[in-house]
Amino acid sequence: MVVSGNNRKIENLRPFQPEAVHSDGTEMFRSPCEPEAYDTVTLTLRVGRDQAERAVVVISERARSIEMVCSHSDERFDWFTAPVELIDRPMHYYFEVVTPECTYRYDRLGLMQSQRDTTPFVITPGFHTPDWAKGAVMYQIFVDRFCNGDPTNDVQTGEYYYIDRPTKEVTDWGRAPEACDVQEFYGGDLAGVIKKLDYLRRLGIEVIYLNPIFVSPSSHKYDIQDYDHVDPHFGVIIKDAPVGLAEGDTANAHSAQYVARVTSRENLEASNELFAQLVSEAHKRGMRVIIDGVFNHCGSFNKWMDREGIYRNAEGFEDGAYGSKQSPYRSFFAFANDAEADAGKTLSRGADTHHNASGKPDAVGVLGAGADRGVGADRGAGADNIPGDDPYEGWWGHDTLPKLNYEKSPKLKNYIMRIARKWVSAPYGADGWRLDVAADLGRSEAYNHEFWKEFRRSVKSANPDALILAEHYGDASAWLQGDEWDSVMNYDAFMEPVGWFLTGMEKHSDAAREDLYDNEKAFDFAMRCNMARFQTSSLLTAMNELSNHDHSRFLTRTNRRVGRTETAGAVAADEGVNKAIMREAVMMQMTWPGAPCVYYGDEAGVCGWTDPDNRRTYPWGHEDAEMVRFHREMIRIHRAYRSLRVGSLVWLAEDYGLLAYARMLPGEAVITVINNTDCRRDVHLPVWLAGVPDDARMVRLLRTGEDGFGVEAEMYAVRDGWVTVAVSPTGGVVLKNLPSFS
Repeated sequence: MVVSGNNRKIENLRPFQPEAVHSDGTEMFRSPCEPEAYDTVTLTLRVGRDQAERAVVVISERARSIEMVCSHSDERFDWFTAPVELIDRPMHYYFEVVTPECTYRYDRLGLMQSQRDTTPFVITPGFHTPDWAKGAVMYQIFVDRFCNGDPTNDVQTGEYYYIDRPTKEVTDWGRAPEACDVQEFYGGDLAGVIKKLDYLRRLGIEVIYLNPIFVSPSSHKYDIQDYDHVDPHFGVIIKDAPVGLAEGDTANAHSAQYVARVTSRENLEASNELFAQLVSEAHKRGMRVIIDGVFNHCGSFNKWMDREGIYRNAEGFEDGAYGSKQSPYRSFFAFANDAEADAGKTLSRGADTHHNASGKPDAVGVLGAGADRGVGADRGAGADNIPGDDPYEGWWGHDTLPKLNYEKSPKLKNYIMRIARKWVSAPYGADGWRLDVAADLGRSEAYNHEFWKEFRRSVKSANPDALILAEHYGDASAWLQGDEWDSVMNYDAFMEPVGWFLTGMEKHSDAAREDLYDNEKAFDFAMRCNMARFQTSSLLTAMNELSNHDHSRFLTRTNRRVGRTETAGAVAADEGVNKAIMREAVMMQMTWPGAPCVYYGDEAGVCGWTDPDNRRTYPWGHEDAEMVRFHREMIRIHRAYRSLRVGSLVWLAEDYGLLAYARMLPGEAVITVINNTDCRRDVHLPVWLAGVPDDARMVRLLRTGEDGFGVEAEMYAVRDGWVTVAVSPTGGVVLKNLPSFS
């Protein structure tokens, strides 16, 4: 006879089922989920019924164990609980499950019998991420390519000169981007976004993420010219001039048209007002808006630098720092000619260095996580060829991207903190920031963390419910401790593992890995390890993308071909694609923990190699109607069931090319099965692990396969905790539990 932790007598223990043991940081297993300092938190551990002598929770910091009590049991499980009093610092913990045979440990990586190092659960008192962002359906818009709602603000051919060539107005909306397209403009704008808000509402979108919208000379706008104002080319042009640059002229100060458009107070204020209108209209439709913040570097056109002389004679602007040691902005940059410039920096001399169309270093295609900060062979090309200028530090040596000099300029930091507050406050009311290359900011890890801590305080003081989400490759846990970022773009625990499993392709289409294609063990390992780096508050708000502006379109990756525009041509990105694999990916995106983010046009069947080809225009009037309908149905399912927003993840089955998992809350289980092989699979699912009782029924909500998709319901009876489901080749199903027979 064994006496359990709550003195409940168990005559004969049943055989131990390791797969039955479960806990995590969701509301089923931690209450409250996001506690404050000194709160009492109830921790819960699920164990197979009558299979354990006792269970304890081990608090790492206190080197002590707390006996858990079996608070209740159901037909399959014993539920052990323990109250834990927090202090004002993070608490790390794991569980021990004692059986007659051995003592198991259970942590964020799962159950273990061996004595590997633990990966403990973490509670950080006071760490809250916005509830609205947990599991929210997001939609990313690269503004210039989405919708042209106001042709009067379009960039004109020859309006100004940037990186070796004059600007070009592209009049063929359906034309694929050139290999270098930073000077090419299709005319998308904020009026176009407003025009399509009802489309986004019908699609089911809850959050709009806008790529940069502030004044800048490129189509991508990661080279900010004025953080205080929305670009009138995206906004409103009231004051204009008819003349741009004369043919052959490369001096942008000579362009009366460009100078008037980007320095006129009427244009700038009207453009800001249009952004405020966009946010207001989105809010009326129940949608949020987050904007892109580029604070590691700015652009050489920036009013603080003013290398082009655009602001030199403009009313209301002070002298830029380029060539002027008296400029109030001189300390914002690291100039070689200044005494405070540190030795050994990479300095730009005013030459037009080459960089990829995103304004970022060319990715080198290394397979491991965190490899996307490599540079191409052209880094710094020509930087020493123009003597007599005022050389300054450029990000990765790019003269068009001056590195911001925070450590030497408290004034700069204060300015950016004001910007951080401004756009999330009235009258604009944006709902958060996405932070570009956030880990690169500053010149030391210590300063980087100091900056983002202050940034969080600034943003949350202005809008406590604002989201702070960073671009990051690799382990971001150092920034996700509750006092810096809320979460990240989820490359490591979503985009990359999903892409490798379903297509075997690297996210730029730069490499193929047959050993990872359909490899369920590699997928399982990558997901478990990378998800374990997140606290639950961050995981549920992580931006789960299949495509974005920096990587090839997922639909193109389904052709399993290595290529880029310059090597394969744009047409090849559309060839041999597999829409059934795309539907599998969307099914996973809408059922996996995190906030699913649709990249504009993915739902319409848009293809594209990595940037700039991934920035093709939205094909209004030529959409893949079936793909749009499929996205709408999967988004509807995601929004209909709370377990898909905040529920616990339970693994059910895996095999070559096969994945099955559940998201669960008390009384609700949504199960996803993916079959990425070319054979029909009859899958035997242990739905009892998702809390589905033996006499319950399951209903199929949606199926997909090589022949398309369907939403016709099919019923399944649960027998002894199991359900058998037929899954089509290159297909998937989503199931939901129904009330039990009675």
